[in-house]
Amino acid sequence: MKTRLISTYIFLISFITIVFSTTAYGATEPPGISLTINGGGSPTSTANSLQVLLLITVIAIAPTILVMMTGFTRIIIVLSFVRNAIGLQQTPPNQVLVGLALFLTLFIMTPIINKISTDAYTPFTQGKITQEQAIDTALKPLREFMLKQTNNTDINLFLDIGKRATPQSLDDVSTEVIIPAFITSELRRAFIIGFIIFLPFLIIDMVVASTLMSMGMVMLPPVMISLPFKIMLFVLVDGWGLIIKTLVTSFN
Repeated sequence: MKTRLISTYIFLISFITIVFSTTAYGATEPPGISLTINGGGSPTSTANSLQVLLLITVIAIAPTILVMMTGFTRIIIVLSFVRNAIGLQQTPPNQVLVGLALFLTLFIMTPIINKISTDAYTPFTQGKITQEQAIDTALKPLREFMLKQTNNTDINLFLDIGKRATPQSLDDVSTEVIIPAFITSELRRAFIIGFIIFLPFLIIDMVVASTLMSMGMVMLPPVMISLPFKIMLFVLVDGWGLIIKTLVTSFN
C-alpha cells in the first residue's frame, strides 16, 4: 500500500514537472537526448541538450512547487504551533514533523493523485492522449482542490494586484492566480487553527503563574512547572489524534 502511494505521488511530481517545463520552453513534445556518432553537433541536438538541462532544473524545484499546491503548508504550520504551544523546543524534532506532514499530505491527496494517474498519466503513457491533453487533464483535479480551499477574497486580491479582468466563473481563473491565493488562504487557516490550539495551554500557563505568585515563588519560572501539566493534558486528551483528525477533516 505504501509503495502504491509513493508511486502515485511520483506520478504527480512528474506531471508538475511537465507543466512548468512546458511553460518554460514552450515544447509540445517531451525533451529527449540525441547522440551523434562520428559527426558534429547539430542545432537540434544543442536545443535538446538545453531542454534537458532546463528540465533537470525544473525537477530540482518540482517538490517545492508540489508542496505549495497541496495541504502540506497548513499541516506543517499547525504541527509547529502544537510544539510551540506545549513549550517543547526540539521535541518532536523537525525531521519527524516534516515526515508526518508529508505522509498526511500524501494521505489527503491520494484520491487526487489516483485520479490524475487514471485520467492523465496512464492514457498518456499508453499513447491515447497527447502531452497537452494530459497536462490539462492533470491540472483539473489540482485546480478543483485548491479552489475548494481558497477564499474568494484572496483570489480577488491577486486579480487586483495583477490588474486582471474579473472572470465570469472560477473555472476562468488562471492557475498562476489560484496558486498564490491558495497559499495565502492556507496560511490564514493554519494560523487560525494554531490560535485555537494555543488557548488551552495559555490558560495552564496563566493558572500556574498565578499560583506561584500567590505562594511567593516569584523567582521560579512558571514554564518549568507548567510544562509537565501541559504534556500530561495533551496525552490524556489524545492530542495527536485530535490534531491529525482535525487537519484531515479540515480539507473536506
